Amino acid sequence: MAPFEALYGRPCRTPLCWTQVGERSMYGATYVQETTEKVRVVRLNMKEAQDRQKSYADRRRRELEFQVGDRVYLKMAMLRGPNRSIAETVVDPH
Repeated sequence: MAPFEALYGRPCRTPLCWTQVGERSMYGATYVQETTEKVRVVRLNMKEAQDRQKSYADRRRRELEFQVGDRVYLKMAMLRGPNRSIAETVVDPH
């Protein structure tokens, strides 16, 4: 199912299908059932994709344990302050 169809509940109209006359009209319970089924399929596909991505990430993941006295690296990027390019350009003399 295409993202457009999942969002709007109908296939995307392209120049190839402009020559087709008329559209299927759906009302009431049929529309609700079809939409509910499409949402269920989209959620199932998203869950499967997330599980697949998690399994790929977990293959290389390992538990890290540190003891008191262990030497570790500390990333100092946020401890230095804001980026100079976004800092104030004028410094107040007071």
